[in-house]
Amino acid sequence: VQLQASGGGLVQAGDSLRLSCTASGTAFVSDVTGWYRQAPGKQREMVAVFVNRANINYADSVKGRFSISRPTRNTLYLQMNDLKFEDTAVYYCNFRSPHRGTDYWGQGTLVTVSS
Repeated sequence: VQLQASGGGLVQAGDSLRLSCTASGTAFVSDVTGWYRQAPGKQREMVAVFVNRANINYADSVKGRFSISRPTRNTLYLQMNDLKFEDTAVYYCNFRSPHRGTDYWGQGTLVTVSS
């Protein structure tokens, strides 16, 4: 499985962006899927993760502003509203299956928010 992330760009504070992640190959509905980000000089952190169909975890810093969705088993979105300067980072999508021992990452898409 290869993941292709897209949708990043340069925006102003308060703007919105939607990130997309497309998986080529076989992705499973049971995969744990999510978005992570890494800001300059910082460690990669979780942004939003589908733990399963009924449970989504969001980082406290994005709750109420970001929304993750998975319209098909091969597509993952991250809708980001009311972007802030501190949201500036490279965003990575992830599909993993602890059961099958798989862990796939996209190449990252850069989001830059100007204040």
